[in-house]
Amino acid sequence: MPLPFPTSWLVPDWPAPLDVQAVFTSRACPVGDAPSAAPWNGFNLATHVGDSPQAVEAHRAALKAALGARPVFLEQVHGCNVAILEEGAADSLLADAAVTTHPNLACTVMVADCLPVLLTLTNGAAVAAVHAGWRGLANGVIEAAVQTLRSLNQSNCLKASAAYATHTTDLMAWLGPCIGPDAFEVGPEVRAAFTAARPEAAACFTPRPGGKWLAHLPALARQRLAALGIPAWGNDGSPVWCTFSQPQLFHSYRARPVTGRMAACVWLARGES
Repeated sequence: MPLPFPTSWLVPDWPAPLDVQAVFTSRACPVGDAPSAAPWNGFNLATHVGDSPQAVEAHRAALKAALGARPVFLEQVHGCNVAILEEGAADSLLADAAVTTHPNLACTVMVADCLPVLLTLTNGAAVAAVHAGWRGLANGVIEAAVQTLRSLNQSNCLKASAAYATHTTDLMAWLGPCIGPDAFEVGPEVRAAFTAARPEAAACFTPRPGGKWLAHLPALARQRLAALGIPAWGNDGSPVWCTFSQPQLFHSYRARPVTGRMAACVWLARGES
């Protein structure tokens, strides 16, 4: 049986199919798992941030036990590559999104200020996790994951219908915690990267002194999801979702450059794990 989640882990409140399970971790460790030493301080799932390999291995094992499913960790590069996870999928696939139709295999992305986006087909046939930092978001990582999910749905004849053709009811999304719109200061090149493709993205930026801008990552993601006909739940940009302003709860790279990484996981809980 899976172990209970720590109370500070977030379980998405979205109308996903019953077989679709998801969670977003915090700095809190599951029962029986020891926190990493300072400066990582808590539950860190990343191997590339200088933490003890033994600690990270223990945290990843604790996550697997808590999920009752195997999380597959990607090598994330702020790109748009999507990994399709089959049974036996290895860790460290070079991708910033993962999709699977296989039960008890958790699509997993790690974050510490970037926006995690979880997706599911409304028929419960496939799920995806997306690492949406500003570069990946601007370059279309969400669109790439959605295209992969819809291709799987169509090719497997899982939902060949008029509703599928109009792309209005086949998918739903949940946005997890990220750096908030009052903290994410960026240069003009970031704003230009978004507005060049979508002029309406200008509404997601607030001017700051010195030519800087405050960027609203959740709003930018919601714009793109809406353009794809996908309703979204979760992070609305309010302070409770901000990783930067709550470093005691969340890892935040901008708050502490040496820090751990949290995970957003989504999986199909069917049969025996």
